[in-house]
Formats: sequence, C-alpha cells, structure tokens
Amino acid sequence: MADEKNPQNNKKGQINIELDEAVAQGTYSNLAIINHSVSEFVVDFVNIMPGTPKSKVKSRIILTPQHAKRLAKALQENVKRFEKAHGEIKDYEKQPIPLNFGPTGQA
Repeated sequence: MADEKNPQNNKKGQINIELDEAVAQGTYSNLAIINHSVSEFVVDFVNIMPGTPKSKVKSRIILTPQHAKRLAKALQENVKRFEKAHGEIKDYEKQPIPLNFGPTGQA
C-alpha cells in the first residue's frame, strides 16, 4: 500500500503545482525586455501606458538558457494552436519605444 502523504510516491511525471489567489490575478504587460548572460536569461515585463513618461518593471523572470529555449518553443506552439482556432494574429508595425534605464556607460 502506497503512502499517500509521501510526495515521492506520486505517480511518475506528475507535479503538484499551487497557484495562490494573488498570483492568479496576473500582471498585465505590453513590453518584455530580454537580456542574457552565458548562464541565464532575464525577462522583465513592463506595462507602458500612453502619455506617461515613466514605467516600472512589473515582474522579472530569470531562466536558465535551456528553460528559455523550452519557453520559446512552448510559446511558438501555443501561438500556432491559437491561430489555428482563431485566425492569424496581426503583427502591426509600431514605432520603436525609446527606453531609458539610467545613465549610459562611458569609457
């Protein structure tokens, strides 16, 4: 008889993931800024509103390069499924957003 309180006895491949109420509400973002080093990818999510001169990073996700690649693949697959069900997502040309994250480096 399996011990149900022992997480190691869960069926192979199953993960128990909890989603608390605050996180479930989500955070709106209309800009993602991606930086990387040899060991990690950093994705900053920003909500830029028209007419406001300043915006703050709302969320930062740090990923290993392998997880970043898996995320890119998963997003690509989900976009394909979405477009198959709902039609092509239009990618409208937008003016580049000027970004100012502080002083620039000097030599």
